[in-house]
Amino acid sequence: MLMAAGIQVDAYGQTDIGRHRPENQDQYLVAALHKVVEIAQTSLPEQYRTRFDSGARALLVLVADGVGGTVRGGEASSITLDTIVHYVTNSMRCFYKLDEQVQQDLLEELAHSVQESHTKVREKAEREGVMARMATTLTMAHVLWPRAYVVQIGDSRCYRLRGAALRKLTRDQTFAQELLERGALTAAEAELSPLSQVLTRAIGGEGSELMPEIGQVALEPGDALLLCTDGLTKHVPDAAIAAILASAATATAACQALIAAALEDGGSDNVTAVVCRFAA
Repeated sequence: MLMAAGIQVDAYGQTDIGRHRPENQDQYLVAALHKVVEIAQTSLPEQYRTRFDSGARALLVLVADGVGGTVRGGEASSITLDTIVHYVTNSMRCFYKLDEQVQQDLLEELAHSVQESHTKVREKAEREGVMARMATTLTMAHVLWPRAYVVQIGDSRCYRLRGAALRKLTRDQTFAQELLERGALTAAEAELSPLSQVLTRAIGGEGSELMPEIGQVALEPGDALLLCTDGLTKHVPDAAIAAILASAATATAACQALIAAALEDGGSDNVTAVVCRFAA
């Protein structure tokens, strides 16, 4: 159980290789962001030489799904996670303070962290001669209670559960979704189309500049957030996801049940889920 800005958060992440993939290219992160002063040297007595920790100010969770069919998708997702952690660590001023005046700074820092990841993945791919074969999705939630700032590249998703109502907070960045929005496909056709697996944006993909979609959502005590890769959503419909999140006693139980449901339906891909439950 974590404490973030005065509210208890039960957060847990889990990943599984699935039933048909030779390796797991998914990555996930659950991290509490703290304001910390760690004393290296002081004239104070020994009992004062400790870490002064003001408590977690924010929560950072993310999932990254190495793009299937690429040679180095797993490496791309690992580089992305590592780059974002280092970026956030070096930009803490904006990542733990909730203030209307610095909100734009926070949004810009979140976008910059994605761009930095994109640049790192492309540089490595170019250096090693694997361009266009090293990419990943990214869905990230930065929680500054009572708001969550949701960042997305690709088709991994973020949901909010409130009561029994499940709301999808992200938009799949796929060709099928674009055709659906233009009216060229129905929802049923888009779901079954092979274009639902073709991304319009990915970290490490084409172009030197990459702009993520960033939105914000209000949270209330009792809400839950789910971040997941498409290995879950291609097998478990939203209604079943809502039922599992609502009935699970803990974040751990919710993740385990969600992954079990995806595997039971076939487990055609790596499957990853991160659940955050905010105390009522």
